[in-house]
Amino acid sequence: MELFEWLTDTTLGQCVFTMLVSMIPIIELRGGLPFGVALGLPYYLAFPAAVIGNIIPAPFIIVYIRRIFDLMRRRMPRLNGLVDRMERKAHLKGQKVTKYKYIGLWLFVAIPLPGTGAWTGSLAAAFLDTRLKKALPAVVLGVITAGCIMLALTHVGINLFSTALA
Repeated sequence: MELFEWLTDTTLGQCVFTMLVSMIPIIELRGGLPFGVALGLPYYLAFPAAVIGNIIPAPFIIVYIRRIFDLMRRRMPRLNGLVDRMERKAHLKGQKVTKYKYIGLWLFVAIPLPGTGAWTGSLAAAFLDTRLKKALPAVVLGVITAGCIMLALTHVGINLFSTALA
């Protein structure tokens, strides 16, 4: 069986595919959960697959992103503009989070809007020098909260769509 067929035609493959989509920056869980449901996964499998996929990059971002940016600046100077933009974004988002500390980080990650989510929340936590053991629980709780919101929105959207077709 080909990889793409496995990813789309088997339940385990669909779960893995949903996790992979949820790991992509910008798309994250907001796109991964509806994607998993659209693949045919039941909600009770799409939800944990999307949540886990969205959480996997967070600890690596929190711990290593500053080192990665430093390495990029030294080895790939052409990417300095990109690194500068990402650092500015992290500092801007970090200002919103700083005021309310961990509750702010949780709420920031929980709101399923563009420019929020686990990637940006983890980036902000890294640039605020937040320790992993403090930042990760807030990010995980935010991802779970965003997952609940997206689960409800996906369910409502599918019901509205199927009612409109009937």
